[in-house]
Amino acid sequence: STLDVGNPKKMAQRLTFRRRLSYNTQSNRRKVSKTPGGKLVYLYKKKLPKTPLCGDFKTKLRGVAAVRPHKLSSMSKRQKTVTRAYGGSRCHKAVRERIIRAFLIEEQKIVARVLKAQEASKKR
Repeated sequence: STLDVGNPKKMAQRLTFRRRLSYNTQSNRRKVSKTPGGKLVYLYKKKLPKTPLCGDFKTKLRGVAAVRPHKLSSMSKRQKTVTRAYGGSRCHKAVRERIIRAFLIEEQKIVARVLKAQEASKKR
C-alpha cells in the first residue's frame, strides 16, 4: 500500500486539564468537546443529583426535586418539601406509622390508668 503524500495522517490532539485536579475522581469527570475553532477541549460533567430518601423506609420521596445540595439554597420551599407533617423528610407510610404508634401508646396509657383505678376501687 502506498501512502498519500499530499494528505499525511494527523496525530490525535492532546488534551490538558482545565482545573488543577489531575486524578480521575468522581468530581473530575469530563467529556471531549470540539470548539467552533476545531480545537478539542475537556468539558467537566456535573455530578448527577439523587432523589431524597425517606429516613425510615429508604424509599424515594415523591414531590421533592432531585438536585445537588448547593442548588437547594436557591430553590423555593415549595419545591423542597411536601405540605404535611415530616414532609420532605419521611414518606407518607412512615408518617402514618408514627401517628398510629403515638395513638396506640396513648390508648395503652389510658387502659393502664383505668386498670389502676379499678384495682384501687377493689381494695376499698
